[in-house]
Amino acid sequence: MQPPGSGSAPRGLFICPMPKSSPARRPLRIATWNINSVRLRRPLLAELVRALDPDVLCLQETKCPDELFPLEELRALGFPHIAHKGMKGYNGVAILSRLPFAVREGDPDWCSKGDCRHLAAELDAPGGPIELHNFYVPAGGDLPDREANPKFAHKLDFVAEATAWTAGRGAARRSVLVGDLNIAPLEHDVWSHKQMLGVVSHTPVEVEALTGWQRAGEWHDALRHFVPAEEKLYTWWSYRARDWEASDRGRRLDHVWVSQDLAGALRRHAVLKPARGWPQASDHVPVMVEIEP
Repeated sequence: MQPPGSGSAPRGLFICPMPKSSPARRPLRIATWNINSVRLRRPLLAELVRALDPDVLCLQETKCPDELFPLEELRALGFPHIAHKGMKGYNGVAILSRLPFAVREGDPDWCSKGDCRHLAAELDAPGGPIELHNFYVPAGGDLPDREANPKFAHKLDFVAEATAWTAGRGAARRSVLVGDLNIAPLEHDVWSHKQMLGVVSHTPVEVEALTGWQRAGEWHDALRHFVPAEEKLYTWWSYRARDWEASDRGRRLDHVWVSQDLAGALRRHAVLKPARGWPQASDHVPVMVEIEP
């Protein structure tokens, strides 16, 4: 395995065992992963920790009711501070952290569904508190038609609510927003812009909605901070593909946004593409950024 910054490592990928050090002595590492069942893929979390050594890990689609969440196993991976919000078989979000944090209270119940798609916390980070938001946006089903597909309507309504809420709060400050946002907004966030224009996740109405949310908070796209918009960048490959790696028909559905005052503090990023080939892999791969807060 190549150490960070070595010339032979792929762009944006550091898959060393990262050197163990105090979070106070290095940039803050915040990772996000749609794990697609925390109980089923719990063994893969150890692989993620060995590869990326994150200080904070946000999970989506945990698919686990709170009473069955594997707290002790995850604490054993080096995350003494854990918050989770889950339900049986669907959705669910969690924050695992080496740093202390306080869970935010009073955030909206999006679309009044109580479906465990958002968890926020204030991290006790070096340099001062950082507000962290972990989102799992509805996938939206297969038909991009609000009238004919209630799942698509739910997705658009969710993003509209998040946008209005963000606009009401004003520009983000010392904040990070991560998660599976289920929209690939840029031309090279999908394998074929032309062929994907009518496919849920890259339709013009979804792209407009997501970019409106981003503008409302003046969020900075942390992954595109490192990878130019004209370069392909994916975080998801379908289970339906016979050979996902050979066909490489990916999409960038997983995002990290930072407030403008943290944009200059970004140091590195990682998209752990090899994770898509792990046994019983999620269809998403972990993403991480380093911030010098």
